Amino acid sequence: MSTSPVQPLLDRFVTDLREAVGPVAVWAHGSLALGDHQPGRSDLDLLAVVDSAPDRDRIGRLHRRLDAEPFADKLHCSYLRRDQLTDPGRRHLTWAHRHLLERPVTPVTRRELAVGGHTLYGPEPVELIPDVTDAQLAAFVRTDLAEFWRPATRHPTWWLRDVWVDLGPLTVARAGVTLTQGRLISKGEALRLLSATGAPAPLCDDIRRRRYETPARLGPLARLRRGGLARHLVRERIDALLAG
Repeated sequence: MSTSPVQPLLDRFVTDLREAVGPVAVWAHGSLALGDHQPGRSDLDLLAVVDSAPDRDRIGRLHRRLDAEPFADKLHCSYLRRDQLTDPGRRHLTWAHRHLLERPVTPVTRRELAVGGHTLYGPEPVELIPDVTDAQLAAFVRTDLAEFWRPATRHPTWWLRDVWVDLGPLTVARAGVTLTQGRLISKGEALRLLSATGAPAPLCDDIRRRRYETPARLGPLARLRRGGLARHLVRERIDALLAG
C-alpha cells in the first residue's frame, strides 16, 4: 500500500492523530486490507485504539483539518478504548461521511483485522483485539441479511440509487461465501462470483463500470430496470441463504 495515492493522506492522518490523541494503534481494514481498494471510490476504513475516551470536539477538529486533502471525504475512523475491545456490540465514536456518530466494530471487521488488518501505527491487531469465532461471524451475517438487507428489498425507490445497487448484490455474494466457507472475500471477488453464478450481465456490468471503469449515465427508465434486477437478486439470494 506504500505506493498508493492515498498513502500521503494516511501518513498525515496518523501523524496528526499521534500529536492530538496519542493512540495505542491505528489499523486499516476493509478494501485497504483485502487488497481491492480503488482510490477515490473506495472508503478508507480505519480503527484507532486509544487509552481513554476520545474528546469529540478534538476528534472533529482533527478530521476537519484534513478536508482539503485528496480522498479525505472517504476517510472513516472508529475510536476504540483499549479496555472496551472485547464486545462486538459496543458502539464507538466514529468519524464517517464528514461527521461524528457512534457505531460498533462488527464481527466482520474483527475478522478482517485478524486475517489481513494493515497496521499503520503500533502493535498488530492480533496483539490487542480478539478475533470472533466462526459461529459469531455467521450469526452476525445471517442477522444482517434477515434484519437489514431483506427488509430493504421492500422499498423499490431505494434501489434507484447507485449505492444500493452497488452494495446489495456484492453483500449477498460475500455473505454466501462467509456462511458456506467461513471466509471473507473482497468486493472484486464478489463481483466475479456474481457473474459466475448467473447474476444478470447488465447488472454486473453496471457495478463493474462504476467500481473499476467509467460509469454509464442512466436515465430514469434504465435506473428503474436496474433497481428491479438488483432488488430481486438480493431478495432471492437472501431467501436461499437463510433457508440453508
